[in-house]
Amino acid sequence: MSAGRTSSGRVLRAGAAVAAALALAVAAGCTDKDAAGPGGTHTQGPSASYLTGEPGAAGRVLAVKIDNVSAARPATGLNDAAIVYAIEVEGGLSRLMAVFDAAHLPKTVGPVRSARETDLHLLSEYDKPALAFSGAQSKLLPVLRHSSALTAVTGTGDFFRQPGRHAPHNEFLHPAAAAAKGGPAKDIGLRFTSAVPAGGTPATSAKAKMPAARFTFTWTGSHYQVAMDGHTSPWTADNVIIQHVAVTESRYHSRTGFVPFSHTVGHGTAQILRDGRTYPATWDRPSEPSGTTYTLAGKPLPLHPGRTWIVLEP
Repeated sequence: MSAGRTSSGRVLRAGAAVAAALALAVAAGCTDKDAAGPGGTHTQGPSASYLTGEPGAAGRVLAVKIDNVSAARPATGLNDAAIVYAIEVEGGLSRLMAVFDAAHLPKTVGPVRSARETDLHLLSEYDKPALAFSGAQSKLLPVLRHSSALTAVTGTGDFFRQPGRHAPHNEFLHPAAAAAKGGPAKDIGLRFTSAVPAGGTPATSAKAKMPAARFTFTWTGSHYQVAMDGHTSPWTADNVIIQHVAVTESRYHSRTGFVPFSHTVGHGTAQILRDGRTYPATWDRPSEPSGTTYTLAGKPLPLHPGRTWIVLEP
C-alpha cells in the first residue's frame, strides 16, 4: 500500500502509521497461509468462530450428552451444534456429545443421558464449558461437579420429560440457561478454509464403527448425510473426522459391565472427510488442556467452515 506522493516528512510518517494499522487489522482477521497448508487460508480468531470457522466469534460453549440407541431416536437439535462427538459407551453402543455455541442454540436438545469419564477428559481442551447431562456413576458425579475443567449442569428446572417417549429416553433440555454457564470458546486446534486442500482422494461415503454401533457418512454434493446403524438421519455435517483412539476400562466402574474410556490425549491416525474427498491424517494432543491438531504430511489439515462430526472410533 502506498501513502501517495508527499513533500512533507510528517505526511510520510502518517502514511506509515496508517499502513501499520491496516497490517494489524489484516493480522486480526487471521489469514495464515502456512497454517492452512496447501489448500489456502484458514479463518479463526476474533473474526470467525473457533468451532466452525464461520463469520462471527463463537460465544459461550455448552456440551450436551445425547442418547443414541434406536429407542431414543430421533434426537433434537443436532443440526444446530458446532461439533458432534460420537463416543463408545457400555455394550459397545454409542452416545453423542453435541457442542453448541451459545449464540446458536436450538429450543430443545435431547434426549439427554448420563456423562462418562471420556467427556471430562475430552472437554478439558475447551475453556471450562458447561456440560449438561442426566446423571453419572456415583463416584464420577462429584468429580464432575467439582471439576475445574467444566461446569456440570444436571437436575435443574430446564430439564423436562417429553410426553410420548418412554424413560430413560424422554429427558430433554431447554439449553439457554445451561449455555450461559459455559466458558467462552477458545482455540481447540481446528483450522478452516473454504479452499479444498491438496491431496486426498475422491470418496462419496465412509463408514465408522464401534462394537455395537455403525455410522455412515454420504456426500451429497454440498454436505455429508449421517446414517446410524443403517438408518438415515436428519443430521448433516460439513466435515467428518474419524479419529482412531485407544479404548480401555474407565476408572469409574459400573455394575452392568465394562465401561469404556476413549483416550483423546496422545496421538494417532484419523480419516478426514470434506468436500467429497478423504484425507489420511494424524491427530495429536499432548496434554488435556491442549487442543487437538489434525495434520497431513506434517502440516495442519484445514476443515471446511461449518459443522463437524468427530467419531472416536476404537
